Amino acid sequence: MVETSTPDTSPGAWALEARGLGKRYRRGWALRDCSFRLPAGRICGLVGPNGAGKSTLLGIASRQVAPTEGELRVFGVPVSDPGVMPRFAFLGQDKPLFKRFTVADTLRMGGELNPGWDGEAAERIVRSGNVPMKAAIGTLSGGQRTRVAFALAFGKRPDVLLLDEPMSDLDPLARDEMSTLLMAEAVERGTTVVMSSHMLAELEDMCDYLLVVAGGRIRMAGDADALVPAHALVTGVTHNGALPDALAGHTVIENRVQGRQFQALVRPNGPLRGDWQVAEPSLEEVLLAHLRSPDAPALYTPGARVEPEEARTA
Repeated sequence: MVETSTPDTSPGAWALEARGLGKRYRRGWALRDCSFRLPAGRICGLVGPNGAGKSTLLGIASRQVAPTEGELRVFGVPVSDPGVMPRFAFLGQDKPLFKRFTVADTLRMGGELNPGWDGEAAERIVRSGNVPMKAAIGTLSGGQRTRVAFALAFGKRPDVLLLDEPMSDLDPLARDEMSTLLMAEAVERGTTVVMSSHMLAELEDMCDYLLVVAGGRIRMAGDADALVPAHALVTGVTHNGALPDALAGHTVIENRVQGRQFQALVRPNGPLRGDWQVAEPSLEEVLLAHLRSPDAPALYTPGARVEPEEARTA
């Protein structure tokens, strides 16, 4: 566990704070013992394989799913409190827009449903993509519909924007355009973004915070620029077909042996001394190794972890 400083723990410092959060369906637990903190103003990548619990977590955060146990707070307020509703916006992959509405009708609806509606910002987002205001939603391309959906989300002026793979159906050019739009709007407004995505390279370019979920539990949480340097990629020669004994004192997340050579992603517990090559892995290599090794010890950077005793007494 990476813990080197004492962060601000006041309620307003955390956009999201989960304590012992869990959700159980008839088939079993989709999310279990989920505890983490996400600081305000960060762009957070939510990573995990299908069925890991990502959509369940976003469903709880957007009040679409009620937790079975534990709690989730939005800026210190329980998500069950109706008062949090103006503070978040949710956008999923299906982007449920009324196909017969025009773009202008859709933005007008956003203004009617949201008291703090920023019509100028919503219209700016639409017009910057040359989307015709009089066009029916059903006649727009996938990229144009996504732009209108983003306009609705940002027009609400949310403090937290929850995204469940809303760009997964776009072509690379449209994805790049939407990613640029998302970054620009989020930075300008100081919006906290939680974005679920399978595009690891995209997350590396956009996100400064990470939540990695596997098997319904948090496996990694915290600052991206601290999580990656906490690992090392070690390459060398095996000892009788096995990893060298010198690696036994370190946390091996994943290793692969091919012939007499091994490559291991390691979380060093001190200096790495041995006759091998050591390199810093990429974010994608770290994420893939943890996703392939869900039993590896969880890793948190400073402030991201909620200790068990805190979860019990809060």
